[in-house]
Amino acid sequence: MLHGILLIALFACASFYIGEAQLLKEISFSPMIIGIILGMLYANSLRNNLPETWVPGIQFCSKKILRLGIILYGFRLTFQDVVNVGVSGIVIDAIIVTTTILGGIWIGRMLKMDRETALLTSIGSGICGAAAVLGAESTIRTQPYKTAVAVATVVIFGTISMFFYPIAYRSGWLDLSPQEMGIYSGSTLHEVAHAVGAGNAMGTEISNVSIIVKMIRVMLLVPVLLILGFWVARRNSADNASAEKGKVNIPWFAVGFLAVIGFNSFDLLPAAFVDAINYFDTFLLTMAMAALGAETSIDKFKKAGAKPFILAFCLDLWLIGGGYILAKHLAPLWL
Repeated sequence: MLHGILLIALFACASFYIGEAQLLKEISFSPMIIGIILGMLYANSLRNNLPETWVPGIQFCSKKILRLGIILYGFRLTFQDVVNVGVSGIVIDAIIVTTTILGGIWIGRMLKMDRETALLTSIGSGICGAAAVLGAESTIRTQPYKTAVAVATVVIFGTISMFFYPIAYRSGWLDLSPQEMGIYSGSTLHEVAHAVGAGNAMGTEISNVSIIVKMIRVMLLVPVLLILGFWVARRNSADNASAEKGKVNIPWFAVGFLAVIGFNSFDLLPAAFVDAINYFDTFLLTMAMAALGAETSIDKFKKAGAKPFILAFCLDLWLIGGGYILAKHLAPLWL
């Protein structure tokens, strides 16, 4: 097991090193995304030449280390952030998350997609990109390649939107105030890194609001995972699973995530120490992403087909169009 863990840790170190490239910094290409790419390169090249005894270590990273990473992610948030952004950001975030996930499930059925892939893709688009996909994967315990496909859709469409928003705003296509633009970008961009990148390109006033609204969306991961746990239990019961499998599987790491947010809200730790925790947490999540990539071969991507990307494209259109309508007409009611 240790050899597998060390291999994934090596991939994570390489991801951080590659992520220092100026071009990747400018487009906010996070080490987590680089990690899954390296893992997939490994899965489609050297995987068959390395001992099978390394596999348990890789699986440990994609499950146990992943959950620890999600828990520590709470150190990036405080409940004060929620208060600062006001009612408008909270309401719009809740609408975006709910409609994106439910709409994604419905479109997935229309496309006759695998329901787990549709769910992961919808949660990734609706909440916080790769981190949300990882959290959902730990709850429903699906096959790694489905997770990798969902993450790939988030990376592609989230990155496109990250470049589109600043261009559209600077060109005057989006008739929004800085506060409204911050709410719009924070409530609709996929990854936290995307919200940071687009916000910085539009100015500090927009960036500050965008990041806080985005982090509120991250907090909504907790209730979504709890609901998901109940859904999995009901599905197992409906599929005539055993009584043990029919029990509600509460994702305790989500509860831990919320507890860490509560602790961080008291500001008991020095800022430098919290920064160190966040850096370490990014490393853990990068390990988890690399491990998931290592379980994903090109054949499995072919098996998933084009439907997940069609679904992600439809959801991105909703986020861009529906998010604009909400930011333009709903946000001013509470600003």
